[in-house]
Amino acid sequence: MDFPELKTDRLILRPFVASDAAELYAIHSDVEAMRWFGSNPAQTLEDAEKILQFFMALPQQAVPGMRWAIVRRADLQLMGSCGFFKWDRAWHNCQIGYELGRDAWGQGYMQEALGAMLDWLFAHVRLNRIEARVHPLNSASLKLLGKLGFVVEGTQREAGYWHDQYHSLVLLSLLAAEFATPRTGVLVNNG
Repeated sequence: MDFPELKTDRLILRPFVASDAAELYAIHSDVEAMRWFGSNPAQTLEDAEKILQFFMALPQQAVPGMRWAIVRRADLQLMGSCGFFKWDRAWHNCQIGYELGRDAWGQGYMQEALGAMLDWLFAHVRLNRIEARVHPLNSASLKLLGKLGFVVEGTQREAGYWHDQYHSLVLLSLLAAEFATPRTGVLVNNG
């Protein structure tokens, strides 16, 4: 599957490259920014390089996915990432994940990025269902997904494990028939 570059008014969603390691480390080593990510924060640049390699290898996995670097168009700063994984082609569904550096919080960047990604997933991957799993105390993420049309289905007891403890997660989903496409200005570049 081709890995497209997606553009919005303020953002570029592009494939990761090896030179993103230092900026990714700045985000993934921030304990507060990674509080709800689902894994322990990066301790070293080498940890970030391993995360980067994992993101870059997702399209080649047996159960493929994609992870986009979220870059601000104004200064080309890497602000976070978003992507999909656990893509079940036969059942037409997947899960999504995302994170954003603290400097970019509260400015609508993740809503813009996820809107572009969801537009592309429903239009080009032909998904029927997209799932997200969120820690119940992550109110910002729950609010964001609600704005995008996701519906809470319930709680998965102790479904996650990070920081040496189990965490229950809220399961949300969005169906193709429920997805409104209010976003404009999303450009796809497959070259």
